[in-house]
Amino acid sequence: MNNPLMQPLSGLRVLDLTSVLFGPYATQMLGDLGAEVIKVEAPDGDATRRIGPSRNVGMGVGFLGCNRNKRGLVLDLKREPARAALWQLIDSADVFVHNIRPQKVAALGFDANAVMARKPDIVYGALHGYLEEGPYAGRPAYDDIIQGECGVAAAFLARDGEPAFAPTVLADKSAGLLAANGITAALVQKLRTGRGVYMEIGMFESMAAYTLIEHQFGTSFVPPQGEAGYTRVISAERKPYRTLDGYISMLAYTDKQWRAFWRIAGKPEIADDPGYASIAVRTENVDRLYASAGETLATRSTSAWLTALREAEIPCGPINTFEDLRNDAHLGAIGFFRPYQHPSEGALELTDTGLRFNREALPIRHHPPQLGEHSDEILRDAGLSEQDIRAALSADND
Repeated sequence: MNNPLMQPLSGLRVLDLTSVLFGPYATQMLGDLGAEVIKVEAPDGDATRRIGPSRNVGMGVGFLGCNRNKRGLVLDLKREPARAALWQLIDSADVFVHNIRPQKVAALGFDANAVMARKPDIVYGALHGYLEEGPYAGRPAYDDIIQGECGVAAAFLARDGEPAFAPTVLADKSAGLLAANGITAALVQKLRTGRGVYMEIGMFESMAAYTLIEHQFGTSFVPPQGEAGYTRVISAERKPYRTLDGYISMLAYTDKQWRAFWRIAGKPEIADDPGYASIAVRTENVDRLYASAGETLATRSTSAWLTALREAEIPCGPINTFEDLRNDAHLGAIGFFRPYQHPSEGALELTDTGLRFNREALPIRHHPPQLGEHSDEILRDAGLSEQDIRAALSADND
């Protein structure tokens, strides 16, 4: 897999006009899979360049985390020579992807109709906050807004009595993975038909579907057979369990696992409680079940429980801090944290993708680029003359 020609998407060119996290995470996945990704930024760069610790201006960790396996180009698309350069790049591209609002990208002249008229076989990926056919089309959207609108924050309300955001950039990353999946599927369709594909993803809609997989619950039926909200997941008792010396995660799920748990706990009779006898009744009585399990788990140490539960093949694990992850035995064994020498930022650690192809990890082929690092070579490779390159990259007004 370290041979670039053997990667799944090798030989495909992606023009990446995305920023922040939703789009860049999607295009990083395409780059990890072997695509040639050209990141096109405005002169002030992706906003994530200024997020978090950095060794050099414009190379913050917010940017480093989702822009590897890309080359960098700066174009001020408000200028005609820069727009002309982008059109020339489109001529050789397989994918054009952006997360610019529809009215903004149309004003620049790079809406789907224009791009696909110029390049009929291109995959045009439009990553939007909201799908175009609805009344919310064109609204700005960030992760916090979508977490609030898609039901994630309200899941905390149902459990805790007040809404909250998940302490991770959940909507951007989840929708980004779906976007990468959609673009890859569109590429397969293009290869089969020879025709371009307009692939749109709405962050709000994708996250609403994501949240409602389990939380549509009783309202899945017409008429409803119960309320929305998966009772096990929104139980106030569903939380890391306290042990004598820390915390543990444990999820006995099947009848066999729960019987094994109560046997290990020295309370085998609880398995015969009518309220715990099957998964259906356990779901109805989940608060009482989890409270009883919590009281039991508090009586022994974390290591004692992990040993006993693993011997019984009951899913369990420690509650890892961010620092614990760095010292995790499994992640260490698979080389999850990859040492990488960046040409300007020095020694870095980049994370694995979690994917294996023919038992090999996906390689890091390009470092996260400095702002405009590859501008000249990208435009030169696209066939622009030196005069046109200078005009495209000039900061002067037209």
